[in-house]
Amino acid sequence: MKELYPLNGIVTVLNTPFKSDDSIDFGALKHNIREAIAAGVAGFLVPAMASEVYKLSETERLNMVEAVLQEVQGRVPVIAGAGEIDLSRTKKLLKAYVDLGCRNVLFQIPYENDIQFKDHFMNLADIDLDMIMLQDWNASGYGLPDGLICELFETVPAFRCLKIETVPAGIKYSRILELTQGRLNISGGWAVTQMTEGLRRGVHAFMPTGMHWIYAKIYALWKENKEEQATELFQMILPVLSFSNQHLDISIHFFKRLLYNQGIYPTDRVRDPILPFDTIHKQIADKLIDQIIPLENYLKEK
Repeated sequence: MKELYPLNGIVTVLNTPFKSDDSIDFGALKHNIREAIAAGVAGFLVPAMASEVYKLSETERLNMVEAVLQEVQGRVPVIAGAGEIDLSRTKKLLKAYVDLGCRNVLFQIPYENDIQFKDHFMNLADIDLDMIMLQDWNASGYGLPDGLICELFETVPAFRCLKIETVPAGIKYSRILELTQGRLNISGGWAVTQMTEGLRRGVHAFMPTGMHWIYAKIYALWKENKEEQATELFQMILPVLSFSNQHLDISIHFFKRLLYNQGIYPTDRVRDPILPFDTIHKQIADKLIDQIIPLENYLKEK
């Protein structure tokens, strides 16, 4: 019987730092990684949607994964995002990831029907990998069918993790855990706004982009059976989540601005096309950041 994959805690989805000339700032990326590891994160996912993945060239994606692997040095898992619609391009990207030494990957596959999805998945799973994480993304519905998830889980040994990002997510967390007898590792991404609900339902990992110290502390408190303290800390960041999670582009703008104000990224640049972040957005963001930074520093110094 397939055992539960040991991915528990906060898995940071890395925002891509850009220099003033719009090139990737690998020094800043490594600074962010060091900060996240010091905070106690359980792994990294890169590049993914919060990394502005579809604005990155294939070479840039590979260079990012290579830089993360070099900095992490095996201390925590690194999961490489294979977000491509075209099957042949995805297979090429996967082979390149494996050649870099990254054998944990995220599959993001468009869903038309079960037959199409399964065929696409099995074609990708034919590559020799240690761990496949499947993205179950639907911004307005329940996402992939339960039966399809369970069939793939029982069929493909490397399929060990499911990243659920559906609306709502809570019931699906519980349902998939029950259907797989708790053996499929479940993580929450965009639904991190329901983090304490996810913890109560038994979700193993959460995938935010910033606030490393706060998220890691919430998770640690919960696992120490200090649910009241974990909930109290979580409630302190709800205004941030309410603002940043109104749209992925707003989230990217906000967390890059936070990283910039923390001195981790030297700029808060984003790549176009992206929704504008206007004066009102910046005013609200800066007030929230002024609350978050002292809290992060307090937890860092404890």
